[in-house]
Amino acid sequence: MVVAFEVTDGGRGDWSVLLVSGELDLMTSPVLRRRVHDVVADGQHSLVLDLSEVLFCDSTGVGVLIGSRQLIRSCRGRLRLILPARGAVEGSHVNRVLGALGVRRLFEVFPDVMAATDERAEPLAV
Repeated sequence: MVVAFEVTDGGRGDWSVLLVSGELDLMTSPVLRRRVHDVVADGQHSLVLDLSEVLFCDSTGVGVLIGSRQLIRSCRGRLRLILPARGAVEGSHVNRVLGALGVRRLFEVFPDVMAATDERAEPLAV
């Protein structure tokens, strides 16, 4: 079964939102890396990566997430991830991978776009 990989641009208020769907792996990670760099090059330093539709993530994908965090922080920006804890994705594959690798704590994680773009919302607990 072939799963299409797609990154869709959006925004909400001061936040740029990239909705990522499919498998984030060796073949597709460069697409996400390029899109994050394009957002930063356009002067946007508040970024939400909506990973709620990512079905699989390997170490290359995790590397892109960590690199995105470093890039945004170097611009004094903010990066937030959407990784639903429960529901259709039951625990989110990306959430489990980040937790297993011990890097989940590096990210501010929210359950949805509304929470991620709300300055008053608190991130989900690790």
